[in-house]
Amino acid sequence: MSRLVESRPSLGLRTRLLYAFALLCVVTAAAVAGAMYVEARISILQRAQDAAVEATRGRLATLFPLRTATPGRAELDEIARVMADGGGLAVAVYRDAHSTLLAAPGPRLRREDTPILDPGLIPAGLRGTVARGEMAWQRVVWRGHPLLLIGAPLLIAEPGRTAQVSGIEVYTARSLAPEQLSIDSLAARAWLAGGAALVLSVVLASLATRGVLRPVRELGRAARLLGEGDLRTRIAVRGSDELADVARTFNETAAELERHVEQLREMEADARRFVADVSHELRTPLAALAAVADVLDEEAAELPETAGRAARLVSQETLSLTGLVNDLIEISRFDSGVAALALNEVDVAELVRATLHARGWSESVRTELPAGVTARLDPRRVDVVLANLVGNALRHGEPPVSVRLSAGAEEIVLEVRDHGPGLDEAVLPHVFDRFYKASAARARSEGSGLGLAIARENARLHRGDLTVANAPDGGAVFTLRLPRRMDDPDGHLDSGGPA
Repeated sequence: MSRLVESRPSLGLRTRLLYAFALLCVVTAAAVAGAMYVEARISILQRAQDAAVEATRGRLATLFPLRTATPGRAELDEIARVMADGGGLAVAVYRDAHSTLLAAPGPRLRREDTPILDPGLIPAGLRGTVARGEMAWQRVVWRGHPLLLIGAPLLIAEPGRTAQVSGIEVYTARSLAPEQLSIDSLAARAWLAGGAALVLSVVLASLATRGVLRPVRELGRAARLLGEGDLRTRIAVRGSDELADVARTFNETAAELERHVEQLREMEADARRFVADVSHELRTPLAALAAVADVLDEEAAELPETAGRAARLVSQETLSLTGLVNDLIEISRFDSGVAALALNEVDVAELVRATLHARGWSESVRTELPAGVTARLDPRRVDVVLANLVGNALRHGEPPVSVRLSAGAEEIVLEVRDHGPGLDEAVLPHVFDRFYKASAARARSEGSGLGLAIARENARLHRGDLTVANAPDGGAVFTLRLPRRMDDPDGHLDSGGPA
């Protein structure tokens, strides 16, 4: 048995495609912009750092030869002045002494925006490296300003001897603000380009999804029309891509389905025509057989025992065959659409009593029939419905069998109930199917298997309905609902024929 799973609500295909394009663009733009930013930042800072280091090396060369290996405050100030030449800050340190001169900041480092280059502000790691006799540099941020600190030892070099550390350390600070501005400007342009790329990708995605979804929407519309019964629905095939293959396959499937459905309709029409023709052709010989059966039935008591049983069997089977033929003729009228109503204003309670009395069921069936309930109905067809329902309840249910009438402003309701075991749940959906019998053991029982199908068709012909359910306390309940008033477009004409 197939099982339907309720699908969760989700975004439309167009929205999901737009999101996918946008996400792809954002990830790609972020990756490219990030890689470009990192590369450019490293390159810009590296160039600035290399230039500052070379400039420091050049100024260090002008300090040699040293005037003294044990400089005082004045000598340290002079060294700092030389190292700060051209802008920036510089400090010279010798043991516990250091220069106190702050050189002119120059164009790259404003005095009011930068701190005094005090030895206590220099990172310990940088001082340790310089103290070992190596030149080193480090980028730091002071008060929100990016700076490049460069430290170098002053060496004592004598001819023929290894250079020795003099103990004098020189530190310079160069602002990286211009480079930082360039990097920030580059980042802003990268984000701007990414935003423009995102907008462009959304536009392109919208155009692309429109081209992709147009045939999908056409396919959905065609599928809905096909499901509604318009088997001539086709899709225009454009191009030779996968969507065109889908459209072509849909058209081929629809054409094949139309052909098969047309064949089935022709076969069904032929079958109905055959049943109707055979039923009508059988009526004349059956009428003759029925007359003969009546004679045999009357003479059965005077015939020998075996012949009497045969005569009664022939009479009974002839009656059953006549009922089957009449039911087939009646159902063929519904199939061909020629069944019509002969409407009359009737007292529904009296109609029910007449149905029960005509069949000898008045003593066997309980009734709850309020007086004064009238409706415009076809009494012959309602009689057929009631006879089928009550007859089934008496044959297959258990007493007591009851008929209850209730009426509203717009409809009347007739309930026929028995107090038997009820119907199996697997049987309920098929009760009104043609030729359906709840038990295989009843295949040769009386009845054609068309009675309840004819009853429902008669109810629907009245624009009502006939339903069945099991009562909570046992037994089956058939409920007939009919409108109290309905139009009579056929001028009281009936299709004729036996009920």
